[in-house]
Order: sequence, then C-alpha cells, then structure tokens
Amino acid sequence: MGKIIAIANQKGGVGKTTTTVNLAASLGVLEKKVLLIDADPQANASSGLGVDVDSVSIGSYQVLEHSYSAKEAIIQCSAPNVDIIPAHIDLVAIEIELVDKENREYMLKEALAPIKDQYDYILIDCAPSLGLLTLNALTAADSVIIPIQCEYFALEGLGKLLNTIKSIQRLHNPDLDIEGLLLTMFDSRLRLSNQVVEEVQKHFNDMVFKTIIQRNVKLSEAPSFGESIINFDATSKGANNYLSLAEEIIKKNS
Repeated sequence: MGKIIAIANQKGGVGKTTTTVNLAASLGVLEKKVLLIDADPQANASSGLGVDVDSVSIGSYQVLEHSYSAKEAIIQCSAPNVDIIPAHIDLVAIEIELVDKENREYMLKEALAPIKDQYDYILIDCAPSLGLLTLNALTAADSVIIPIQCEYFALEGLGKLLNTIKSIQRLHNPDLDIEGLLLTMFDSRLRLSNQVVEEVQKHFNDMVFKTIIQRNVKLSEAPSFGESIINFDATSKGANNYLSLAEEIIKKNS
C-alpha cells in the first residue's frame, strides 16, 4: 500500500520543491518506487527532473479536473525508480474551475485511488498557498512534511498552516498525520540558524526530523540541469542530507 505524502508550506522559498524532487530521487535510489505529483503551477518540480514543461499535454491539471486518469498522465523522468505527473502553467486556472464542483476537495484523492498501490511513496509538491490545490493535496495525503527555513521569519505562518491541517483533519481527512517538520537552508556559521533550530526543536520535539538540510551550492545548481542532487552530484552535502532524510522516512514507516 503506497503512502501519499504532501510537502506543504504556504510560505514561498522554504525548500518545498527542492525537498520533493530530491527526496523522491533519494527514495528511488534506495529502491523504493516513487511517484512525484507536481501540484504547483510554477512547475519547478517537473523542470527540475528534466521534463520539458511547455510540451506537457496531460498533467496534474487534467488529472484534477478528471478529464484524464492519473495513469494516463504519468511519465518517466531522469531519476531512477521515479515517475512524475508533471504540471503546466494552465494549472493556475484549476482554482477557479473547481470552485463550483461538487466534492471539489476530493478531486485528487479520487484520481489517485486507482494507482496508490502501485507505488511505495507518492509525493505531492504543493503550491505556496493554502488554496484549493493545497487543500486537494492535503485531503488526498496520508501525511504532510512541512519544510521550515532556518531564518528569522521561519515560524511566521507555521501556526496558520497547522490550523489549516487541523481543520482538514476535522472536515475532510481525519487520518492526515504530520510526517515531520523539516529544517532547511541551515548554515551552521550563523547564530540565527542555530537559534531557529533550537527554537523549533524545543517547541515541537519529536515532530522535527533529525535530518537537517544544510545550505549547499550544488542543491541550487542541480535544477538548472534538470537533475536531482543525487544525479547531479551524489557526493555533495545536499545529496547526503536528502539520502539521510529518505532513510529516516523509510525507517519511520517500516
């Protein structure tokens, strides 16, 4: 039975897409079968795994509006053992188009039901908002990973996201768990980075992943080559961090 994990935070630039792409690739390298769903109109997860976004004719937009099945939208990508349902800029329109639909929060959940068992993990890269797209992702998911940047405004908005998760648990998805809070963009030289880590660990204890994603130039460079960090530079600090995170998740779910 596959596990669906949404990677969500309404704040932009916290490392959601970087985490989705590189966690998918790391799980793939560890011989897990992974499906990545790009549910962000910016489509960075798709281009980050070598998909030509402009040529996408069937993607997450068509899956959400149920004009094509999830199976028809799946394509293979550059990372081993990883498939992807890519996004296209037309996904922007889905928020408006779903507004009048019955059971609009369940469109993704219904679409994924037939293929859920074919994968060990299904990762959903969420848009940086708490709109219908993210709501669909959290309703479909078994759990959510929340990336938190090790910077001054890190905890701002986290309360809002946790409240959204609580209301989704109450109204749409009582089984939704928090897989963990993931500290990203950590720079050990900065006092502030260390303070954020202490603060988050103090407040959330066991909810925080032991793995911390460190600032790493290679992590920033990899997407411009359409590759995950595992393909781009398997010896880099970034690759080690995400492999460690993948191992932590596998251990937690075994």
